[in-house]
Amino acid sequence: MPRMSDPGTNNALALVWFRNDLRLDDNPALQAALDHGYTPIPVYIHAPDEGGEWRDGAASNAWRHRSLAALDASLRRRGSHLRHFFGPSLATLQAVVATTGAEAVFWNRRYEPAYEQRDAHIKLTLRSQGLHVESFNSALLFEPWTVRNRQGKPFKVFTPFWKTLQAQWQLPLCVDGPARIPGTEDGPAGVPLDALHLAPKRDWDRGFWSEWTPGEEGARGALETFVDGALRGYAHQRERPDRVGTSRLSPHLHFGEIAPWRVLSALERGRTAANAADIDAFARELGWREFAHHLLHHFPETPSRDFDARFHGFDWAQVSPTRLRAWQEGRTGIPIVDAGMRELWRTGWMHNRVRMIAASYLTKHLRYHWRHGARWFWDTLVDADLANNTLGWQWVAGTGADAAPYFRVFNPVLQAQKFDPDGRYIARWLPELAELPLPLRFAPWQEPNTVQRLAPDYPPVPLVDPAAGRDAALAAYRRMRA
Repeated sequence: MPRMSDPGTNNALALVWFRNDLRLDDNPALQAALDHGYTPIPVYIHAPDEGGEWRDGAASNAWRHRSLAALDASLRRRGSHLRHFFGPSLATLQAVVATTGAEAVFWNRRYEPAYEQRDAHIKLTLRSQGLHVESFNSALLFEPWTVRNRQGKPFKVFTPFWKTLQAQWQLPLCVDGPARIPGTEDGPAGVPLDALHLAPKRDWDRGFWSEWTPGEEGARGALETFVDGALRGYAHQRERPDRVGTSRLSPHLHFGEIAPWRVLSALERGRTAANAADIDAFARELGWREFAHHLLHHFPETPSRDFDARFHGFDWAQVSPTRLRAWQEGRTGIPIVDAGMRELWRTGWMHNRVRMIAASYLTKHLRYHWRHGARWFWDTLVDADLANNTLGWQWVAGTGADAAPYFRVFNPVLQAQKFDPDGRYIARWLPELAELPLPLRFAPWQEPNTVQRLAPDYPPVPLVDPAAGRDAALAAYRRMRA
């Protein structure tokens, strides 16, 4: 693969503002600085309040701490280093420009509404002060405003959106990071990484790091593992939480530790007749990621408001803090739901099929507004992404664009029997149920005496019985339609 151009001879300086693009490969902002002959000054600015009501959650911050450390190590091996600052972003950039005499500022775009507005203001301000300022796409295959339907409007349904993307499909060229990056000590050194207070004070995240390796090298390793393993049979096995059947690339993509086109390029290089269906299925999943960003850009109110206006007056149940906490902690009495919630707490991640089941139980059986679940996922997922989180929750709740109909209610027992047929996933995350006969791992309340004897610490009955919860949800839906 081609490598970024070697540093030029220009002695001028340029700030390269790292955000959710924590890599050196395929980094157009860094490449632009080098192509213009600038000596880059890599900076990271922590300004949590600028995220508005969706400032990063605890799990995201824990991941970011380690990813920033990995990026700094990569830069140092090439002759540069990362400078950390504590916001506000515009004032910090202006201060670093003033003290270094930098002539340019480059960054890669973010697409969350709060950051889009902030970045537009920063770009306008810096350009008005005579600086060379450019921003680039490093996160998506298609930027949200580049895809429109035949009427020139944004898509609201995935299938025609996906067909349009496929018709325009052309992967960017992969560009390896530079072997050497000129460094400079001009200007402020910034603050130590620990001063950003991203890492938790108590090591509640200790279970994460046997599962994950944040940073660009970790992303490359995850891609290699996927290509050599779970890609085979991905089209079908990705639905099985009891198997390693997914890519586990979502946090690496969210933090920009790897470009989506590099992932697809690696898959396409190994395409055969045998794995074509698996590659196509994975590409479609990336298409859903693109669709999520498309919707968030065009409908920026959706993280907090139902896309389907009919649900603005829906009869959501009044939240019981005790019941909500039981769902969060994996104590609902529904094993497949509880297994997923405990996997989330211990690893910062949950299998996507189980995410849907857990979300359906919250929004349909408990009938709590999806925002309560979205907030919990936002704080506890290492791959918490505003676009994906919003689309996923509104899809399951039946309130979003191209959503599953509200009257489609997941039966958690049947879902567990279908996708965890041997009960291995349940037994892994709920070891107290491992001694139960297989049918009881799916529905332990059916034999309370056996459960009391073999699993006395597990809830004897569900918070909401699946059948009763489904009936109540459908009744609320009928009231809304009436």
